[in-house]
Amino acid sequence: MPFFLPSKVTQENAVQLEKDGLLNEASLQTVDCSSLIDFDSTVLTVLAAWQKALLVKGQQISIVHAPEKLKVLAGVYGVSELMGLV
Repeated sequence: MPFFLPSKVTQENAVQLEKDGLLNEASLQTVDCSSLIDFDSTVLTVLAAWQKALLVKGQQISIVHAPEKLKVLAGVYGVSELMGLV
């Protein structure tokens, strides 16, 4: 079962979201962004933390239904390949 991002990911909820994801690490192999509407670059920090946690275990994050803005942000920050958003 995938981990579903909420519609909003900003500094206000990023720390809690990161913790919630790490508590459900098995579901982080697929992160569904279909609800993601209101976000800034903070979402990349959360995704990178999850990716790092998975890489330690020889796994990788898979991001599905990524909005175009997220792909653009990942490109600007140079993490498109790391996040699988190419």
